[in-house]
Amino acid sequence: MTHTSVTSIKAIVPAAGIGSRMSSNTPKQYLSIGTQTVLEHTLALLLSHPHITQVIVALNPDDKYFKHLPIANHKKIKCIEGGSERVDSVLNGLETIVDDQWVMVHDAARPCLTHQDINKLLEVINDKNDSAMGYQYDGAILAKPAIDTMKQTHSSAPVIQTTVDRETLWHALTPQLFNAVSLKEAIKSAQQANKMITDEASAMEYAGYRVKLVSGSTCNIKITLPEDLALAEFFLKQQGRIS
Repeated sequence: MTHTSVTSIKAIVPAAGIGSRMSSNTPKQYLSIGTQTVLEHTLALLLSHPHITQVIVALNPDDKYFKHLPIANHKKIKCIEGGSERVDSVLNGLETIVDDQWVMVHDAARPCLTHQDINKLLEVINDKNDSAMGYQYDGAILAKPAIDTMKQTHSSAPVIQTTVDRETLWHALTPQLFNAVSLKEAIKSAQQANKMITDEASAMEYAGYRVKLVSGSTCNIKITLPEDLALAEFFLKQQGRIS
């Protein structure tokens, strides 16, 4: 357990997507790994963390799956209607938070997150200072340094334009942790300016906040393609969460 003094974190889980790249009629968050769905594994991990007091799940208005899950009746879960885009679902979740506190946004399709990685993010809240850089951080996200050679193309054509220096590149993961009020204002400001919001950090970056990259575990994969299910099952078995 972390030694952070933070005692109340709310988590938002956007789960309104349809997962079109999975080649399945069932949204990817409702596909099974072992005896539970992807979403159940994700929510169970969040709900079991001692500092997460509520998990806000943003669902598609036409969702017909969630209410049938045993975890749907958990006392710490609050269901809301999601939006057409991820950012809309996150904003709907933020609108339900009336107090000034920290909020953690996590992808529904990342079931292999660990408490250790959550704790790394929480530590940023209590110790925001970076003595080497001489400033404070306004939030943090889990991320992984790029390890492969990175190529840039011309537009969407699969023709190499240039090789990009990977030393300065990171893969953004979730959770992403920010003050709820600051994040809500940052998203609204970016939307008004017609900025593309690919994740919560992009909105905070646009608003001028400093976001810390926290190196996360390689097991924290996002299920996007069918073959990702088998890899997620492997990691969950390694973690002792399924047999």
